[in-house]
Amino acid sequence: MAEETHNSLDGRADVVVQAGRIEALHQHLHGAAAAPERPVPFQLPPALAYFADRRAEQERITRAAENHTGDGAPLVVALSGIGGIGKTALGFHVARQLGPRHPDGVLYVDLDDLRRDGVVEVADALAELLTGLGVTAEWLERSFAGRQKQYWSLTRAKRLIVIIDNARYGGEAVPLLPASAGGLAIVTSHGTLYDLDGTAPVEVPVNPLAPEDAARLLAHIVDDHRLPAEPEAAAALVRGCGGLPAALKVAGQWIRKYRRRSLSRLVEELTAELREKGVPMVEAVWDAAYAGLGREAARLYRLLSLHPAPVVTPPAAAALLGAGEQRAVDALEELESAGLLENRPEGCRMHDLLRGHADRRAREADPEGAERAEARRALIRWYRRQAALADRMAAGSRMTLAELPGPLAGVPDAAFATKPEALRWLESQRLALYGCVRLAFDSGLYEDAWALCEPLWTHFLDHPHYADVTDAFTTGVAAADRLEHLPAMVRMRCQLARPLWEQQRYEEAADRLRRALSASEALGDSEPERKLRASAVEFSGLLKLAKGDLPGATADFEASRRIHTAIGNAYGVLLQTHLLGRTALRQGEVGRAVGLLEEAHRMAREQERERMTARTGFELGRALRCAGRAAEAEALARAALESARERGSTSDEVRVLEELAGLADERGAAAEAAGHRALAQLLADRAGGLTGDGQSS
Repeated sequence: MAEETHNSLDGRADVVVQAGRIEALHQHLHGAAAAPERPVPFQLPPALAYFADRRAEQERITRAAENHTGDGAPLVVALSGIGGIGKTALGFHVARQLGPRHPDGVLYVDLDDLRRDGVVEVADALAELLTGLGVTAEWLERSFAGRQKQYWSLTRAKRLIVIIDNARYGGEAVPLLPASAGGLAIVTSHGTLYDLDGTAPVEVPVNPLAPEDAARLLAHIVDDHRLPAEPEAAAALVRGCGGLPAALKVAGQWIRKYRRRSLSRLVEELTAELREKGVPMVEAVWDAAYAGLGREAARLYRLLSLHPAPVVTPPAAAALLGAGEQRAVDALEELESAGLLENRPEGCRMHDLLRGHADRRAREADPEGAERAEARRALIRWYRRQAALADRMAAGSRMTLAELPGPLAGVPDAAFATKPEALRWLESQRLALYGCVRLAFDSGLYEDAWALCEPLWTHFLDHPHYADVTDAFTTGVAAADRLEHLPAMVRMRCQLARPLWEQQRYEEAADRLRRALSASEALGDSEPERKLRASAVEFSGLLKLAKGDLPGATADFEASRRIHTAIGNAYGVLLQTHLLGRTALRQGEVGRAVGLLEEAHRMAREQERERMTARTGFELGRALRCAGRAAEAEALARAALESARERGSTSDEVRVLEELAGLADERGAAAEAAGHRALAQLLADRAGGLTGDGQSS
């Protein structure tokens, strides 16, 4: 009776506490004076000081927006034109102009940033957009279908602009369209997209600027008395730039640099180069800007063509140069002043047309490739070191095979004071890191290629970008095979298997693990090698668990635990015991599950592993509930709830709240159960998670 009274009092107190949390959260989410549910995204760069009119294109888009009824579908505007013509700038400008009609914000995704061997993994593009909508990694659905539903749910009934840059096929863009008649999608491409199925797009060709518009743009880029004083030379320069804003920007900065020369002389020099080398005037303009650079800035310009991501940071530039960071910053500033780089909050970005020009100049200046090879090695080693340092901060002590490379002279390491900072750095440098894996392999730096994959495993667990990680670990497998590095051959195949089975590519995952297990048989008997063999067996069990082969999973987890026990790896024994307990519970073997999970929970406490203590406690509570030991189960669930809140894990908090609701139902505490469920729903809504019916707020 005393225990029942205590539980009843706890339950009533919990109703009051949960009601307070629900009210506070409800006020935060829905209150009249409160902030909106999620921050309104505004993923546009700073506005240009001057935008070349494009009046006809803007008027056409504005008319379409005013007349759009939609019948449930968003307005789709398709901007098409050659590279450098200003499609993206026009999309940004239109988004600003139409922003008041779309108060729910602006999202932007560049599909070329996500393209691998010409193909975009649309699930990763959806992840970019969902992140912009405020969905954190722990709430991001794993499958393409799940992310699609999540995106539809979060964009329904919203007046939102989505800019989809550099689409090559309509099939890449259609899944990224917002699910609201009030939405606007601006899709840019080099050519007309004929397969924007079911969208009836407003097609807007973006042509080269008319001479008068190009002249006005040049005059705004560089306010120079020579332009009106020498109209014929100015007109010749404008014609030579072909109406391309990207070329006009460089031309304007070049004119500014040589203020004492007449414009006629400058144009004559370009024309002479055109006749001598047979190159287009645009190329001659870029050549002239390049020729005016200082030695270090010119060298960095050439080497930037090697950087595997569109944005470069000063430390990465310093690694390419083999110089101190301040010298790299000075060189970047000179390139920006010359119009050859665009400064963005995340770093410096080079237009694809200029990247091609930089590559041509690099090959011309370094025909043997020695300078480029040295810079490539330095860049890869720097990124490998930074990623390994971030991994250590984010994941702590775990099994890794590669040694930490030494620091580069004069190039500082990234600073990670906390685990979230390390994870944010990995995500911010994702394109460069994954690109370095391929760059290392193509350069014959096979050890660097597979070693870079190790810290990317930590990044994948937190940010599941499937196309990136599948490509990287496939490359890591090939690199390990080239070196015949047996431990890496095992490890890379195991880690590749998980993203494969999470995409339901079970046969491919099974094939990788069969090869990993076969290779592991050739490992020696040292403790690290036996630990790696146990890990491979564990991965095999996890695949079987994902496929529903519970007896097979149990056999693998038991085999792995035996190896960990033999080598005295207490944490490995804890993990396998936990997995065995979870599997037993799924098999309905409640008594066995309770025993295993009690053992795992005890080991987690003894090893002072906070997160595993919470996880094993929660799973043990579920098993105890099935065994009819509700009071013990509830105490463990409350401890898990406290841990989830301390760690800031809303997904764990929601999971525990739902378990507490079930326990309250069994006690007949309907009000308490409703409070738990209401709070869980509000937390899920705020995080953008799907509910049981596939809906999201």
